Amino acid sequence: MLNRRNLLTLTAAAGGTLLTGTLARPALAQARQKVTLGYAPWADAEFVTKLAAKLMQDRLNVEAVLMQSDIAPLYQGITRGDVDAMLQLWLPETHADYWKRIEGKVDRLGVLYTDARLGWVVPDYVPKEELNSFADLKSGEVREKLGGIVQGIEPGAGLTRVSREALKTYGLDDMYRLQESSEAAMISMIERSMRRKKWVVATAWSPHWMFGKYDLRYLADPEKAMGGVESVYAIARKGLKEQSPGVTSLLTRMNLPLDELQKAMLDAQETSYDKAVANYIAGHKDRVESWLKTA
Repeated sequence: MLNRRNLLTLTAAAGGTLLTGTLARPALAQARQKVTLGYAPWADAEFVTKLAAKLMQDRLNVEAVLMQSDIAPLYQGITRGDVDAMLQLWLPETHADYWKRIEGKVDRLGVLYTDARLGWVVPDYVPKEELNSFADLKSGEVREKLGGIVQGIEPGAGLTRVSREALKTYGLDDMYRLQESSEAAMISMIERSMRRKKWVVATAWSPHWMFGKYDLRYLADPEKAMGGVESVYAIARKGLKEQSPGVTSLLTRMNLPLDELQKAMLDAQETSYDKAVANYIAGHKDRVESWLKTA
């Protein structure tokens, strides 16, 4: 079951821009349709989910409930009906295993963003002549400087799965340990290492706000072990289209250019998700209105 302690009810506040909290007007909330949006604790998923939730509340008069969990339980939840929609299906590679299990049991809606990718990153101060590709990781000197560790995120993530495969593809599985933890731990490791100018290699993905904050570069991946360019889709449980056509219309039309999304994600880190969502809506009125045209 999904962790109910992570369930956050989105409501309208007196000031109009509150993403979590208690209901300001209970009578209105009772009259609203309720839609549960699931998301994993990843920066891109959190921003686009909270953006969609804000528009549902303010423009569609729908009570949006956020449920945060690891990715595997979310895919289970959407087939059971615990989750109405989620905005983070990565295809064709990252979430291919999950998609095979649920395809036909859910509705795939619109493409939220394209040009997404996975990879491993190092700080820009790491000399390219010493480490610029996966193949360079075979060097004993490089391994020593990295401590034989690739900093990763949670075990159930598609990024973790393909990173394990990349270790095998490049013959690195007896030289390096993939340290599985969380996105927060991965960012913390990068930050600590960069403050001390230490070498570090970490699993990563675009879009992500860290590329706006830190000088990082992807390692070249000539064997394409980490896959290629991906698209990220919204999906909904069966029946949501009929029960809430406005919501599914919004999620079908919603699409953000990658550079806009990364800037908004960095804004969320520097301020808050509430403010970043409000700033994005105010700064991209024509785009947002196009999403709501038929909703």
